Amino acid sequence: MQLFSPNHVKLLNSCYPPTSALLTAGPNYFPNSHELSRLTYYASNHPGKLTKIGSELDKRLKGECRKSRSGNIRSRASLLISLSILRSLATECRRDIALLSPALISSVECALNLVPTDLEVVARGASVFTAWTTYTNGHLIGADSSMTTQYLSILKRFASLSSLATDDQETQNRTRLIGLAALTAALNSEALYNDIGHFGTQVSIILQPIMFILFETPISLLDLQARAVKDAPSSPYLAEFRTRPALERRAVSIHAHVDGDKGPLKSDVSDASLHALFCLLGHTNGAQLGYIMQSTFDNLDSFQGWSNLDHCCWYAEKTAEWAQYQYRYVVPTWLVERLLAHTEATHDIPVQKTLTAMITSVFSSSTPFINLSSSDLLSNLLILLLRKISANYEDSTLSTLVECISSLGCHVYYSDQIQDLAGELINRLVLIEVQGILTQDKQSPSFLPTRSAAIRYLLESLLGLIRAANANESTTEDDGSLDGSPPTKKRKPSSERPPDERLSRRTKVHPDIWQDTLSLLCDADILVRKECAAALMYYISQEMPKHGEINDGDGSKHLQRVAETSFRHIQSTFPHVGDSGSKFLHAVHAYTYILATSPTLSGPSVKSPSPEPTSSISDAPTSVVRPPNSEEHYDLTESNENLMQPHSNRRSFASQHGSRARKESLVLRLLQNTSTPFTTSAKVSEEDYVNILRIFTTIHTNLPMHGLLTGVPMLLALNSATDTNDLDSRLFQRNFTIRTVIAHVWLVIGQVWKISEVVLLAEQAIAQLSAAPSEKIASALSPSELGIDVNAALSLVVASRTVQDSFTFDRETLFRRLTIKWTPELALKDFEQTSGYENTLRGDGISPLLKISPALTHIENISMQSLARSTRGLGVTDLREALEGRSGISNTALSLVRPPSVSTLDHASSVTGGEFHTLGLTQTRSRSRTKIRSTTPSAAGEVRDVLTRLGISKQNGSLLKATFPVRQKS
Repeated sequence: MQLFSPNHVKLLNSCYPPTSALLTAGPNYFPNSHELSRLTYYASNHPGKLTKIGSELDKRLKGECRKSRSGNIRSRASLLISLSILRSLATECRRDIALLSPALISSVECALNLVPTDLEVVARGASVFTAWTTYTNGHLIGADSSMTTQYLSILKRFASLSSLATDDQETQNRTRLIGLAALTAALNSEALYNDIGHFGTQVSIILQPIMFILFETPISLLDLQARAVKDAPSSPYLAEFRTRPALERRAVSIHAHVDGDKGPLKSDVSDASLHALFCLLGHTNGAQLGYIMQSTFDNLDSFQGWSNLDHCCWYAEKTAEWAQYQYRYVVPTWLVERLLAHTEATHDIPVQKTLTAMITSVFSSSTPFINLSSSDLLSNLLILLLRKISANYEDSTLSTLVECISSLGCHVYYSDQIQDLAGELINRLVLIEVQGILTQDKQSPSFLPTRSAAIRYLLESLLGLIRAANANESTTEDDGSLDGSPPTKKRKPSSERPPDERLSRRTKVHPDIWQDTLSLLCDADILVRKECAAALMYYISQEMPKHGEINDGDGSKHLQRVAETSFRHIQSTFPHVGDSGSKFLHAVHAYTYILATSPTLSGPSVKSPSPEPTSSISDAPTSVVRPPNSEEHYDLTESNENLMQPHSNRRSFASQHGSRARKESLVLRLLQNTSTPFTTSAKVSEEDYVNILRIFTTIHTNLPMHGLLTGVPMLLALNSATDTNDLDSRLFQRNFTIRTVIAHVWLVIGQVWKISEVVLLAEQAIAQLSAAPSEKIASALSPSELGIDVNAALSLVVASRTVQDSFTFDRETLFRRLTIKWTPELALKDFEQTSGYENTLRGDGISPLLKISPALTHIENISMQSLARSTRGLGVTDLREALEGRSGISNTALSLVRPPSVSTLDHASSVTGGEFHTLGLTQTRSRSRTKIRSTTPSAAGEVRDVLTRLGISKQNGSLLKATFPVRQKS
């Protein structure tokens, strides 16, 4: 029979030792080297014979597998030799590996399925599989259905070996390493990446054992190994990463053991898993990374990994860090989408907690991102937050979700990002403030508590967002913006940081944006008022731009211009102060005035448990002396019937003009209340006065010059409001407290400006108020004699040389400026009418698509976000219009109020006026009616402005426009 056998069969048979010598071929069980060389030479020079050789080997190998399974020792030896021959053919005939692929894959699958417990056979089969994955182009995967099925079966078998658990620790580690070696070879193979349709299936199989091993390894060990995974060589049990072309690669042989070597440790297994994961993430694009995230979720579901919070967060961080820079955004996007999918499932609370923590850890890490839609992520997280509050406002996961939203501020991807996100949060606050959560019935008993919780959690999110941004600024240095490399974070020792290091490259949240939160200072719920006051104090001290102050180089000149403009007014009109910071502080003082003097606070209310009263308020910046025998807490709520059944014309007005008009209506009601005489129904919490004092202290400490110009007129008006007779004991106690607050504020003013006489005067007044019970003071003094002499304090301030030098004013000028007429109506009217933010965000600057119906903005529809986005930037049309003088004096009818920039939400994120101008995109012109400027700049000035915004000016001399604006002074 041998004489009539084909040549390729003769060459194949000669590679085997004689049957009698098979058992003595161990322990290596290699074919005859000379005959094997002849076979491979013949196959490489006659590629048409490869299919026949492969079929012959496959038929022989399957027979040997069946006999070996029955315990035939000679068949086992022959099987090992056949696998070695098959690997040599794959290596030497790499150029024509596709012709050998069907037989090779079929043989390896048969060996793994029939002899799964023989570790040496498995290792020899893994070596054959590794050789094939090294040289294949992967085109047969998906095209050949039979081969594809067998290939996936091999992956499943190796995945099972990679997560094998046995009592023998050494055998378990060796088996796992063999399986991981084969899977790592598949991760480096074109078979994985050639067909996107089968990529998800393969990744799901490969990723399961990798995650299983990582989740059973201590995080301390994972951190140690992960730090070196990028630079350290691969484990000696694994194939090295292949970077050469396929024909130049070297396929690594896998062995079950090496004589004399100590068995592998569990750390070797975890290290191999980390290298496999690093290799997988480093090779995938955005779509493939999405499949990886989906497989991650499926695997966590399969082995109940969601309960392991620390490992889930660690895994999410490393997935984002090791993914390619331009595709990292996929990780948090998929995490948020999976979190939204679990919104309605009450039994998946642990999964929701873990997903929220994973998102927070990804954003809180030092890994930089690009192409990340932070606005879309915030919208989705806010939808989830409000849904959970609507379902249960006492849900324990709400605080973790607030922390997750706050973590969006850890990375600033463009200059206006934090301002845009803050604007979106505040818009939600406005809507909920006047309407509550729309998914709830207003007649429900939980409506008011749910509204209160929603406002407080949104305020916490807003404050946390800015805190995260500020904390990230002080420890981050962007050194990759010029050459396109990713930015890196560098934490400097405090001793090496210069005092002015915190010069921000992001746009600070503008006061015109923050002003919508101020009405919450007068909310009917004390918890809301407290949260709003805390957020406001942080904003003023840490975020609000402080241009024109003492520490500003141009502060004196700026404040001089600001104050001088205040004299150009009619007596009945409140003066323009000239910059948004002063207008914002006027609004703050107006709302605090309303809070201190209004008999009732309108708007939705809730009976919130009041905080425990304290015997002394020593935790305030400057403690308020509590009037003796005063009530601990006063009711600020209005009748629920009146709130739930508003007047019909008020409802129609709100339906026409939306939540903004309804909010303005509430503010007008508050103003009307302040103009009425005091009655015994006026009840205020002591904690409100503590917060008022803290707010004033924050203003005068951080903005001393603005604080004087805006605060002193309000203090004089507040003092006059309490100067009245015919008061009963309860009203006298409240006025007693207000006078105490006023005395403390003057004490702060004296300390800030270092006017010892004012400090002494205030301390004497405070000592007088705290010396005796209010009843004794009331019997001895009239209301006008309580507290500090504000006229004397004012005279001392305007006479101070320090104050005069700071403002460059004389005494008479300062006195006229600080004694100007002040009322809350005029303060709020001035702010609303002169704010550039009003003319852009809430005026005609809004995209016409958003004006279809106010009710549309209340729909929790993610696709609505796309309506507000503009794709038009500053271009030639703007320059041509400026050159033609369309906005000049000669053609005022065509002069439109255009914002200088627009954020991702199609509202002006950079506002003109004062010192707050920043660079940005140009908003799309609205077709709706726009307001005509009362005063228009010259054509030359407008041309210069357009050229500057285009980046063509003497200041920069460059046509390149940076992503971030010039560093702002803090």
